[in-house]
Amino acid sequence: MRPIYLDNNATTRTDPAVVDAMLPFFSEQFGNPSSAHVFGAEVGEAMKQARRSLQALIGAAFDREIIFTSGGTESDNAAILSALETQEGRDEIVTTSVEHPAILSLIEHLEKSRGIKVHRIGVDRHGRLDLEAYQQALGPRTAIASVMWANNETGTIFPVEQLAKWAHAAGALFHTDAVQAVGKVPIDLKATEIDMLSLSGHKLHGPKGIGALYVRKNVKFAPLIRGGHQERARRGGTENAPAIVGLGKAAEFAMAHMEEERTRIRALRDRLEQGVLQQIGHCFVNGDDQNRLPNTSNIAFEYLDGEAILHHMNKAGVAASTGSACTAGSTEPSHVLKAMNVPDVGLRGAIRLSLSRENTDEEIERVLDLLPEIVAHVRTLSPAWQERRVNAARAG
Repeated sequence: MRPIYLDNNATTRTDPAVVDAMLPFFSEQFGNPSSAHVFGAEVGEAMKQARRSLQALIGAAFDREIIFTSGGTESDNAAILSALETQEGRDEIVTTSVEHPAILSLIEHLEKSRGIKVHRIGVDRHGRLDLEAYQQALGPRTAIASVMWANNETGTIFPVEQLAKWAHAAGALFHTDAVQAVGKVPIDLKATEIDMLSLSGHKLHGPKGIGALYVRKNVKFAPLIRGGHQERARRGGTENAPAIVGLGKAAEFAMAHMEEERTRIRALRDRLEQGVLQQIGHCFVNGDDQNRLPNTSNIAFEYLDGEAILHHMNKAGVAASTGSACTAGSTEPSHVLKAMNVPDVGLRGAIRLSLSRENTDEEIERVLDLLPEIVAHVRTLSPAWQERRVNAARAG
């Protein structure tokens, strides 16, 4: 049977129509977009259209507010490093304890190498930000506050519009890593005070290796990659035209499927989640059930190892993950779940099931048929589960 893919927060399949849109720009429309002749001009025009499509998806006021990058990690790095360079007299960063490694690894490096002071704001059991602590951390030395729009492991959505207002009140810039949110929830940057936003193509059925950084008009910006005049001298290097065209096409499709993402896919996710909780037991959902991405479910199975569950799911033809693909292979529990103070009995037993518009009712039913048997088998192999059974029997 065809394998079932439930790891869309790690990456999505590139839409075949996106691939078709890209192909001519490898061999037919191959000009350098910076060239003045017709070969370059036609590529430049296609890139302008892609920029406009992305502008529409995120609600930017101007297409020139969009800088094409290699992906979310570069965009995150560029935003934070630019703020530190352009915000004179400000050398502090406010962020959260549950950010993606693209943020956390950079700020840890900045702490050690440059003495930058970082305020990592905690979250509660549902992954919701400590808003009072966030406000208290902002001050006259804050260069930038960087808070993800939605968490990649639990799907919990943060109130970034309000967080941006508070950052501005302190004279700081505000950046959001919206890699998981773009294409899944409506975004209208014109109606916010957000200064910078990161996104990545391969999270919305576009190609890998392409992303963008939104920089609001009149916000000072220091390039991370210096070179030629590309991207209005904000990101040097010949643009990856085929991937940019692909990202533009993916943005168009994301807008067309937005309502489906919020209704049909949410219904599939809820059906999967409720079925697991009802059929298997001794498991619980991590994240804010009232304010979560419509495609994401993080379920912890008590006294079990999530990697063992995933191993048997993979053998049965179902692909999922324990969390960020950037930390795959780590023996440490998820930093996100640790920050949420997930109970020890479920800390190592969490798996993430993330859907896309390509998932079907039949696939969800198949997973609900397979997963109870898989968990039952893993329980027979788990010393912790067996010890729980013995203790429960004695107590009973």
